[in-house]
Parts: sequence; structure tokens; C-alpha cells
Amino acid sequence: MLKSEARTEYLQKRAQITIKQQAIWDDLLLIKVQQLPMPPLHAVFSYAAIERRKEISTDAILSYLEFRNPGMRIAYPVYDARSSAMEAVWVDEETLFRVNEFGISEPLNGVVAQPRELDLIFVPLLCFDERGYRVGYGKGVYDRYLKEVRPDALLVGLSYFEPVPLIADTDKFDVPLNYCITPQGIYEF
Repeated sequence: MLKSEARTEYLQKRAQITIKQQAIWDDLLLIKVQQLPMPPLHAVFSYAAIERRKEISTDAILSYLEFRNPGMRIAYPVYDARSSAMEAVWVDEETLFRVNEFGISEPLNGVVAQPRELDLIFVPLLCFDERGYRVGYGKGVYDRYLKEVRPDALLVGLSYFEPVPLIADTDKFDVPLNYCITPQGIYEF
């Protein structure tokens, strides 16, 4: 399957998910995350789900991880459309967010987290393959950012759907995940 085909197919599949299905699957994803072997976490980079696209919310997962890792810091992305680059910005309960031109909630202020500080990165995706490669929205923003994180940082995707056998048009710029979690299982790469 090509990335463009996967993008079209999985956007359509997501659009067909009911609110009830999504709530059940979110609960199952949290249970699977709780089963994932993880070292102590000090710094996690997540994303704010775009509800209209039925992206998987990481809110409950982050609450669980904060409970398990007192003092853990969380960062969210801020995208610069001019440079097509992304930064991670530390947030706390006082942080205000705004919705950017792409419908993504971003922190309005905060200190930039250095990529090498991050222990775990939740990487958004539309689908993934059996080798751990993902299909995103097609700008390559995350892949460029992930090249800057530590080699031992965990790259974790969350998906409502099982993997496709192969994304045929991956290239040297694509960064594979370490894990992808679905309501049905944990995939390690």
C-alpha cells in the first residue's frame, strides 16, 4: 500500500467510527498502555488530538503516566508553517492553548523542550505497517523532529486499526516506531 492510498483509506475509516466505538477503543488503548514495559519517565512529548478527525486522545494515558511517574513533564508540539518545522513546548496546568490554522491545539507560551530531553514521544498517525513505519498527514514534520531525539527515547504510535502489511513507499527520511498500540494489541518493532 502506498502512503497516499493509506491516507485516503484510513481517513475514511476514521470518519466512520462512532462515538461509542471511540470511547470503548480509547479505554482499551489505555489498558494496553498500562501493559507496556516502560522505564521511569521524566519527559513525555504528546499531541493534542484533533477531534473532528477522530484522532486518539492521549489525555487519559498522560494522566496515568503522570500518576506512575511523579514529576513527569509534558510537552506539546508547536508547528511553524513558514519553516515546516515543529518544536516541543513544556506545558503545565496554567498553560493556555490556541487552535492553529490546521485545527491543532498548541500551547501559547512556554519553554521549548530540547529533543534530547524526551523519554517518550507519542507520534500521531493514520495507519502503520508491520515494520513500524507510519503514515501521517504527509508533511514529514514528525519524521524530521524524531531524527533529533535520543536513540533510546521510546517512539509510540496509537492506532484504532491493526497494521497494514507494508507501506511500500517509505524512504530514508521515515523514522519507524518502537511500539504501536491498538485496542487489540501491542506491536513492538
